[in-house]
Amino acid sequence: MSAPHPLNQAVIAQALHDLRNGQLRRCKAMGFGEQELEALKHPALVSVLVNATVSWCSVKVNRDVLQRLLSQVGDVEKEIATVDRMLRLGASTEMVSRFYGLTHQEVALRRSILGLPKRKGRHPVLSEAQENALWERWKPAVQEHGIALEDDISMLELTLDLAEELDLPASVIWATIRSWIDQGLV
Repeated sequence: MSAPHPLNQAVIAQALHDLRNGQLRRCKAMGFGEQELEALKHPALVSVLVNATVSWCSVKVNRDVLQRLLSQVGDVEKEIATVDRMLRLGASTEMVSRFYGLTHQEVALRRSILGLPKRKGRHPVLSEAQENALWERWKPAVQEHGIALEDDISMLELTLDLAEELDLPASVIWATIRSWIDQGLV
């Protein structure tokens, strides 16, 4: 005796789940018509379909959707790398939340995964010498790269580069830059 076809079992399981949850559209999108949906309400008929040894359904791959999903893997990896870099360079939880929508708990977990110490309190304010050094590097870089002041993503990348270069916390650099912009100093 042949074993039931696994694809049939998977399709029936999904259809029954969708029916129980009132997802008729999903069942119809799978190819079930009214008559077949009515049959799924009878255990004896469901048993026949589940235990069929021949496949009565097929799978069709939507290549456009598949390619979009696969291309997102790179985007997710880049996002994770950027979040990790932000945290290593002293970005605040608020910064990570603003740019990537992570909750405080998710940021704390990410810090833990990276082996970073728990932060307590705020980073200190820049000294006058540190602020001058930041200005001397930031202003020409903005002009050189043609970064618009409202382009937060490009400004974040520059902030992280400056945090590495100047060995200052990214959150302090970000707050200082935002302050300059808000005060109209640039």
